[in-house]
Amino acid sequence: MNNDPYKTYWRTNLKYLFVLLLIWFVASYGAGILFADTLNEIRLGGFKLGFWFAQQGAIYVFLLLIFIYVILMNRLDRKHGVDD
Repeated sequence: MNNDPYKTYWRTNLKYLFVLLLIWFVASYGAGILFADTLNEIRLGGFKLGFWFAQQGAIYVFLLLIFIYVILMNRLDRKHGVDD
């Protein structure tokens, strides 16, 4: 049994996870905490952007990343022939 396709599948899956979690970290911790003072100079819907990211923006980014992950994994599953 050749494990090379399985290694490629999991390597790609882990790459997707790493990139998406890095984006989530930057959006939640970076924009909501580290860069909040700088972002607070910009207003979005009457609220300071740093405050908005800390309260709601990171949640929206997280939900978007879930949908992106589903799309990427469906494509990867079809590519490797393990889709339902």
